[in-house]
Amino acid sequence: MTTRLLPIFAGIVLALIWIAPPHAATTGTLEIASKTGVHSFTVEVVATDEERAKGLMFRRELPEGRGMLFDFKREQPVAFWMKNTYVPLDMIFIRADGRILRIAENTQPMSESLVPSGGPVLGVLEVIAGTAKKLGIEPGDRVSYPIFTGK
Repeated sequence: MTTRLLPIFAGIVLALIWIAPPHAATTGTLEIASKTGVHSFTVEVVATDEERAKGLMFRRELPEGRGMLFDFKREQPVAFWMKNTYVPLDMIFIRADGRILRIAENTQPMSESLVPSGGPVLGVLEVIAGTAKKLGIEPGDRVSYPIFTGK
């Protein structure tokens, strides 16, 4: 009788694993309005401490037009590092009203040096290095995404 129950038990365990997959980041489209036009990015939004801690670590590439948006839920000073991050990034620090506060361009991969926001921000957008310069994105430009109030 035990041998008949074993396959059933194993099937139930596998079903539970498939029903409750690990949490996946939300994706969406973010836009930045600059002097050179409106630029769209497909972003992964990370909003939990665990997701924010991992960020883009261990990824070997980040295509143009893609990025990761860190949602801190409330405006606060933040600092990032590039430990275990293999690709150079531009970090775009964004206030709650959607205005870009600061851009840290071409951050050094694998570095443990802190990259500070320079003031309170609600979100940080990470994109492939060179994006801000290439598209003419500057502090003061407006970012549109549902987490930002646009005031």
